[in-house]
Amino acid sequence: MAKREEAVNMTEQFAEFKDLKDIDKTTLISVLEESFRSVLSKMFGNDDNFDVIVNPDKGDCEIYQNLEVVNDGEVENPNKQISLSDAQADDDPDCEVGEEHTRKIDFAKFGRRAILNLRQTLASKILDLQKDAIYNKFKALEGQLVAGEVYQVWKREVLLLDDEKNELILPKEEQIPTDIYRKGDVVRAVIENVDNTNNNPKVIVSRTSQNFLRRLFEQEVPEIHDGLIVIRAVARIPGERAKIAVESYDDRIDPVGACVGVKGARIHGIVRELRNENIDVINYTSNPQLLIQRALSPAKISSIRLDDVNKHAEVFLRPEEVSLAIGKGGLNIKLASILTGYSIDVYRDVETEGEEDIYLDEFKDEVDEWVIEALKNVGLATAKSVLRTPREELIDRADLEEDTVDNLLAILRTEFED
Repeated sequence: MAKREEAVNMTEQFAEFKDLKDIDKTTLISVLEESFRSVLSKMFGNDDNFDVIVNPDKGDCEIYQNLEVVNDGEVENPNKQISLSDAQADDDPDCEVGEEHTRKIDFAKFGRRAILNLRQTLASKILDLQKDAIYNKFKALEGQLVAGEVYQVWKREVLLLDDEKNELILPKEEQIPTDIYRKGDVVRAVIENVDNTNNNPKVIVSRTSQNFLRRLFEQEVPEIHDGLIVIRAVARIPGERAKIAVESYDDRIDPVGACVGVKGARIHGIVRELRNENIDVINYTSNPQLLIQRALSPAKISSIRLDDVNKHAEVFLRPEEVSLAIGKGGLNIKLASILTGYSIDVYRDVETEGEEDIYLDEFKDEVDEWVIEALKNVGLATAKSVLRTPREELIDRADLEEDTVDNLLAILRTEFED
């Protein structure tokens, strides 16, 4: 009787294990049945004539052996057959030769060694299932935001535990340089990679990934979460500065304003999470010249020469604008290159150095605004940059009529003649 109770308790223990580790009931039943059948095969040669009924909710397992009823003295295989008199004595008085007799197998017949073997087999199989469940769960969540409590801080990595006590590893290289971690702190990061070497799942999280910035904006800006605003490009130097290009699918929504929020309420939360990392939000455009202009803000560009084949841009600026374009430590131009996908070289506009140039916006009283925007979209933002560009190139690049270009050039030349 003691052995029977031990087997029953074992099933109860693994039913509880399933609840804690979120292994689905169908899988648990399959593993329990497979393990019991493995023991039966070793005991009886095979398990073909056994029925195994597992009920993890009740914490029990029943095993039945199906035997062919034969005449007394004709039993050749006691694991497959039973004599008529034995069958009738086994609570089946109406059975007849040739019928099937079902006999319940007592757990005690397994023996202590078999029960211990079964326990070890189950423990191993369910541990593998639990590892597979962890791997599959987090593999499907790669790139998504997750929160964990700091459990242990080491020199090269930090160990986090999520709400279900799953381990998350935050390596040193995935930490923002100014991050400081203390046991018990709650840390947010994105799932960067999930490895399963030797069936040992390892979840790597990151706070330096571009996806971390994307997920924070999705969380803080409802319009991004709802798909009304889309993040087109992200450039980031963790702990220093970042640029993000956004586009709205609804003309009524200002994507930059929505991301920044009233008085910067939305973006300030993200900046704090990123340890005061400065974030520039710009309007995305498929026009590379205009995108480069916006990416190099706050610098004002005079003109741009693009090599679309080699993804290279030569940007010309007034001398006082060069330092703004490059930025402190070269951060601004580096981030602009990452954001636009173009390598960018900055040059002083030598032809205007020492001379006064005029931005095209100053000519709105004399030139239609749509003409000025067409020129700015091809990297021509000042009067002299337009005057230096051949007439045919202006017509072709800005897609303007000949009369429009001639009228424009006349207005600009008159300004400088005066």
